[in-house]
Amino acid sequence: MAQPRVLLVVTADDFGYCPRRDEGIVEAFLAGAVTSVSLLVNGTAAESAAELARRHQIPTGLHANLSEGRPVGPARPGASSLLSPEGFFLGKMEFREAVAAGDVALPQVREELEAQLIRFRELLGRDPTHVDGHQHVHVLPGVCQVFAETLQTNGVRFTRLPVECGVDRCAWLEAPAQAFARAVERDARAAVGPFSRHGLRWTDAFVGLSTCGRHMSAHRLSGALAWALEGIPTGHTLTAELMAHPGYPSVPPAGGCGEGPDAFSCSWERLHELRVLTAPTLRARLAQEGVQLCTLHNLDSKRPGEGVLGEASLETFLEPSPPCP
Repeated sequence: MAQPRVLLVVTADDFGYCPRRDEGIVEAFLAGAVTSVSLLVNGTAAESAAELARRHQIPTGLHANLSEGRPVGPARPGASSLLSPEGFFLGKMEFREAVAAGDVALPQVREELEAQLIRFRELLGRDPTHVDGHQHVHVLPGVCQVFAETLQTNGVRFTRLPVECGVDRCAWLEAPAQAFARAVERDARAAVGPFSRHGLRWTDAFVGLSTCGRHMSAHRLSGALAWALEGIPTGHTLTAELMAHPGYPSVPPAGGCGEGPDAFSCSWERLHELRVLTAPTLRARLAQEGVQLCTLHNLDSKRPGEGVLGEASLETFLEPSPPCP
């Protein structure tokens, strides 16, 4: 068997957000289209999602959440910088604004992250395979330092670095999506230092900002991976993560993290992602282009000389690597 050009981890985010989303994610996993999931432990379906993960032996990480729904830890309205007066997290953009203004107390971030890790272990009976951030909160300035310290203390090695090569070339992205992607990438590049100092690891490349929802297609996924491969010497295997959000759309009031499902989860775009990911045409195209789907465990268990990575050292690909030019 020829050495693959790309070892691709396909992670379905927001597991535990609602039963319908979870149904689609499990369907994608059983079809071999998703290889990993990230669990929202404050999601309304977290317990049933954990049961699905155990039943189907799905590699599961923690989707650390500081921006949507109710906290897991002891934070209280009026006493926590993370919460609104109603007792919910501030929101996707509101949390970012509060961090930028210096209004978020980082010890409270640490307390909530610790509480979510404890809750994950209660639900799954084991440590997470990885920890990433819901709405990419884990790479925000200041937060990324606390995040890295907390993961190191808890023995978690893998995270996500959401730097996607070629996003600036994606003319199909609307202006708000482009602006958000650039902000996420800027924060992620700055997070490399704290992540590296605390021993965190991530894949060489990341894809998903340009292929979210209706923007996902086999052609665009293939193109995003091709951009990631630019400059990679022939014979070297790239490791990559595809962030995806498949599932059957949520139907209110079911779902969410305590406030009901948002428009993103209720959208037909979740079903569109599910259909693209599970289509035989995508799998065939990726295989033809030398892309092999795998899990983080597969990456971590390979050793030089065992075939997949050929003469290249595993550490070369899983050590924090510089973001693409």
